[in-house]
Amino acid sequence: MSCLMIDIDGPVLKDADLSRLHHELVGGVILFTRNYQNRDQLIDLVRAIKAIKTPELIVAVDQEGGRVQRFKSDFVVLPAAAEYGRVFDRDYQHGLMCAAAGGLLMAAELSSCGIDLSFAPVLDVASVPSGVIGDRSFHRDPIAAAELAGAFSDGMQQAGMASVGKHFPGHGGVSGDSHVEQPCDTRTLAQLEACDLLPYKKLLGQLQGVMTAHVDFPKIYPGIATLAPEWIETELREKLGFKGVVFSDDLSMEGAKRGSIIEVAKAALKAGCDTLLVCNDSAAVDQLLDSGEISVPVGAENRFNTLRPREICSGQRIEAALSLLQESGLIQV
Repeated sequence: MSCLMIDIDGPVLKDADLSRLHHELVGGVILFTRNYQNRDQLIDLVRAIKAIKTPELIVAVDQEGGRVQRFKSDFVVLPAAAEYGRVFDRDYQHGLMCAAAGGLLMAAELSSCGIDLSFAPVLDVASVPSGVIGDRSFHRDPIAAAELAGAFSDGMQQAGMASVGKHFPGHGGVSGDSHVEQPCDTRTLAQLEACDLLPYKKLLGQLQGVMTAHVDFPKIYPGIATLAPEWIETELREKLGFKGVVFSDDLSMEGAKRGSIIEVAKAALKAGCDTLLVCNDSAAVDQLLDSGEISVPVGAENRFNTLRPREICSGQRIEAALSLLQESGLIQV
């Protein structure tokens, strides 16, 4: 039974990677730029990862476009989400078509290399200037952000890939970067419901996964959302009715450091997370694997398996998406 998604060291598997990936708690691998040299190497790496055990490990990556695109050479360099928003502001329907084309193209390229999942779309509403979210958000208006993210998600699913909205309940209202600090959002629940939560209300029916935010909302619930059952079990599961996979954001980030890695992991699972990301800290991964204190939540395994990809879309649809984005000036080929 697995509840961890971890990273690996480089472009090929090493003995230490293999040892960790064989562990029963590990169900997935997230890849980074350091794991990529070229498309053929990536295909070989993914094939080697999936040969480790049955059921196969799920292989994921952050391939949003713009600043967050781990694989660029031999791939189409995708625009940041905000670029779709700019097209949308000029031409509503064309903006949605471009967002759907971007999602389809991104997912199809990854799927052709055997990758199962990209953590997208970003549902954060860019309500304040932010170095970490910024142009990763589709729009500053929550309704527009929801429509564009929904179109991007539709495109991903047309290519057979599940979609994972992030970062619940919203990272767009703080300027701080949870990679390096512990952001605090002082808005009320009513303010959040009118902004950041709106895309989730509109899109949860078409999302297979949601990733949490390491953001504290002290006027609403105590503690960061990743570790708060009030956010995950009450707001997301009960009030919004979400049935899919809940991912924690990376528990090695500064925003999640509320104790030892074991304490944080146990708190995230208790709060309602199904799958925990632990990246860029092999010592922390080893502590979790060796602790004997981590157990998989009931139902998490079945939810996790819904993320496995379906059929890959036709080359004709991929070419049409590519042409649309090129003609719209969003990509160069």
